[in-house]
Amino acid sequence: MLRRQLLMTPVAGLVAGCARTDGARFGGLEHAWRARAAAREGGLTVYANTGDAEIEPVVSAFHAEHPKVRVDFQRQNSAELYQRYLAERRAGKPSADLVWSSAMDLQIKLINDGYAQTFDTPARAMLPPWTIWKSQGFGVTAEPIVFVYDRRRLPDARAPRSHAALRQMLEAGQLKGSVGLFDTGRSGVGFLYYSQDRQAWADTLALTRAIGKTRPHLYESTFTLLEAVTAQQILLGYNVIGSYALERQQEDPNLGLIFPEDYTLVMSRIAFISAAARRPNAAKLFLDFLLSVKGQRLLAERNLTPVRNDVAGGVGKAPGASARPIEVGPSLLANLDQMRRRRLVADWREALGPDHVDDYRRVRDSLVTGNRP
Repeated sequence: MLRRQLLMTPVAGLVAGCARTDGARFGGLEHAWRARAAAREGGLTVYANTGDAEIEPVVSAFHAEHPKVRVDFQRQNSAELYQRYLAERRAGKPSADLVWSSAMDLQIKLINDGYAQTFDTPARAMLPPWTIWKSQGFGVTAEPIVFVYDRRRLPDARAPRSHAALRQMLEAGQLKGSVGLFDTGRSGVGFLYYSQDRQAWADTLALTRAIGKTRPHLYESTFTLLEAVTAQQILLGYNVIGSYALERQQEDPNLGLIFPEDYTLVMSRIAFISAAARRPNAAKLFLDFLLSVKGQRLLAERNLTPVRNDVAGGVGKAPGASARPIEVGPSLLANLDQMRRRRLVADWREALGPDHVDDYRRVRDSLVTGNRP
């Protein structure tokens, strides 16, 4: 777990600090009142699995507007975040004021189980309906799930542009190299994307069988999967978080990226205010900032595609015609039904076949591991 405390020196006068917030933009008098209350609280604790590079510009800009509000940003992977928050709450211990994670189903479970509080954000009017549940869970990003590939071995002109094209090329033996994908049995986001694939496309199992013939490598993080592509250990990565792929592509132009033309899953990092938040006003102020035009633009600069309707799309926004958003809502709870989960994982393992011996553990040991989902 990476723990990072970001502190700013208070400047003279709360009035000057409030003037910089441009309160009319964010809700007028109510926002100004919340900013004063947050300053009295002094800060907030955020549990998240978003990387430092993506969040630090946002936190810095937030501090510039609210210098008396300290952000204790504690990064961990999605499973650790869920287990830690739940254990602390059950034990009655201090925990996060704001919880923000890409594990959409786990976030919805916490909200459904009463761990979140209602929040009426002024940004609501500019958010798509699929990004909000019960006025408690808010999707902050709209990130496409993509294919990535090694351009040195697979020219752009030959790269498959859809799930159907990928299946056809694999079955015809036209892709010479292994495919990498999340381990559906071990990765929360991997299971989420696989279950969404099953809903979106009737031939998902057939594609999984075709992938199985490549002796695929299995992963638990986007970071290690992208490392494997750039290290030429695999030819193509399937169902990769687009924001991280775009970031890596800027560093390595040999990494190709595809938004599938038949459908592109779009996931969102869900945030909620803890029902037991010790500093609820600071948490609401920070969530307001994440959902504000300025906050969304800053996220877009780090390839975390904005979710607001009135903010221009970040780099790599999925085309509207093919975008299939994963709705923030109770349908995600089905993923946590253990009988359903075991059945889907068993189907996936059977389709992948017994020959995928190059599993994520051996691959992971040969790479510099990361903490990204």
